[in-house]
Amino acid sequence: MKIPTTTVAMKLQASGAALSAAAIVLTLTIAAAPALGQAHNPPSTISYLEGTSVMSMKDDLANRSLDIHWPAGFTPDDADLFSHNELLINAPCERVWRHIVEATKWPHWYPNSSSVEILGAGGWVLEDNTIFRWTTFGLPLESRINEFVPFSRIGWFGYAPGTAPSFYHTWYLSPEGDGCRAVTDEVGKGESAVHFREVDEGAMHRGHDLWLATLKWVSESK
Repeated sequence: MKIPTTTVAMKLQASGAALSAAAIVLTLTIAAAPALGQAHNPPSTISYLEGTSVMSMKDDLANRSLDIHWPAGFTPDDADLFSHNELLINAPCERVWRHIVEATKWPHWYPNSSSVEILGAGGWVLEDNTIFRWTTFGLPLESRINEFVPFSRIGWFGYAPGTAPSFYHTWYLSPEGDGCRAVTDEVGKGESAVHFREVDEGAMHRGHDLWLATLKWVSESK
């Protein structure tokens, strides 16, 4: 299986308490992915992280899901950075959910993730109150599960280890016909989120588009 190659060069200066003050260059090359026992290829237009999107935060706020449960202080109204993405997946929500909570397997099918490690008792599946560390958009983060409703809702805070939360990422799955509508919204707050928006306002939206596209592919594969 040969997958189209996408290269991303993204400079993120992570400042303040939320992330370390450094310029981070992420070069993300999608050169290969697991076959997953299927003959067909994953999405053939994986260009989501390239700087071509015209989607703005204003657009995402206008399309935001009203069904999301936001924790205090992390609502779209509080956001310095916000993205809304959704996609219909032709698979049961139970299967989609399984791929979301099997976090240590994300790097096998979602190329904007790496080094996923579940802390404490370890394991490889997210559960209520799980704390995990991972790298995404080139940034090493720690995340803590805040909401966990099997097959329906999961949300986590994101932050540099040892600092206060600066992001909140949530998933909402709902059955639609024989498939599952997957919604993922994220709020970012603080200096790092502001800088991320200034550098490339559509980068987080495109990253989540990629996540949904590959989640659709892996869920419809098995």
